[in-house]
Amino acid sequence: MILADTSVWIALLNGRIAPVPAEVLGQLVTCGPVVQEVLQGLREGRESRAFRTAFDSVPRLCDPLPEALFRAAADIYAQGRRQAITIRSSMDCLIAAIALEHGVPVWHRDRDFEKISRFTRLQVIGDKAH
Repeated sequence: MILADTSVWIALLNGRIAPVPAEVLGQLVTCGPVVQEVLQGLREGRESRAFRTAFDSVPRLCDPLPEALFRAAADIYAQGRRQAITIRSSMDCLIAAIALEHGVPVWHRDRDFEKISRFTRLQVIGDKAH
């Protein structure tokens, strides 16, 4: 399993990442925070309706989210702050907490995950184009 961050879904939709092979696509999972971020930025139209249908079939981790994960996300943010590492998005802390809870890497194009991986056991699959 690979938790694809919002930044990856957006890049895929905009053609900034080559189409993902079926064997990789079958490994992708999502979570509530990513669903929210992706769908709130989606433009209306036939292509977006087709995407929504396909996106709805991607397995979701932690659905619903337990309170403990919000606390874990807050701890991640605080750990970074104590080490003078600024995490720009608290949502990224929540996504990281979900990935850590499930022991899955985060595929991203967002520097927050690289920062979080420096002081947690978060595994990341980065993309140099962030």
